[in-house]
Amino acid sequence: MTQPRIILVDDHTLFRKGLAELLERDGDVRVVAMTGDPSGVVPLLKEHTPDILILDLNMPGEDGINLMQQLKADGYSLPILILTVSEAEEDLARALRGGANGYLLKSMEPDEVVEAVQRAMKGETVVAPAMTAKLVSLLDNKTSPADSLLESLTQREREILSHLAKGESNKAIARQLDISYDTVKLHVRHILAKLNLSSRVEAAVFAVEHKLSPGLDGRR
Repeated sequence: MTQPRIILVDDHTLFRKGLAELLERDGDVRVVAMTGDPSGVVPLLKEHTPDILILDLNMPGEDGINLMQQLKADGYSLPILILTVSEAEEDLARALRGGANGYLLKSMEPDEVVEAVQRAMKGETVVAPAMTAKLVSLLDNKTSPADSLLESLTQREREILSHLAKGESNKAIARQLDISYDTVKLHVRHILAKLNLSSRVEAAVFAVEHKLSPGLDGRR
């Protein structure tokens, strides 16, 4: 089985080397490239075609979230994780709205980081446990009344939302519901639009908060 390929982008040499050793030792992955220079990320992506990209938030001359948004605008669709020291709610909001597949903290325990990266590689969106309360706060400030939002979803969309609450990937949902991967992707886009959310992780938290589970139609 081919090991997942990772690129690390962090301007602290000691940290990125330590993280690379940790992930390769305990995470069953291959770190194919590392850099502290954000301007060198695109050439590395073209050379190595990684499965996941891990970005620091604050780097000299570049903001990790801005870089992520530019990469996505340029057509790069690989999962991107933000790994940072910042516990600011506004940074979490910017990262998720910018399309990050996860927001991890450098203060996390090593095994927590490894587990989060493994989950992200399976298609899940991951947020550091210490940021959960801030994520819920963001959703409370952003969403409309839940009942009317849920009523806007079709039966199939509510079913898929309930699977998102379990952190399942699009491929896993497609297998379980016996529908195509592209159909799941389309439904997820519709769910995010109807619920006025920006990412899968927001949709998952919404579903958990409103007690959706597979097999239920989402009405309370």
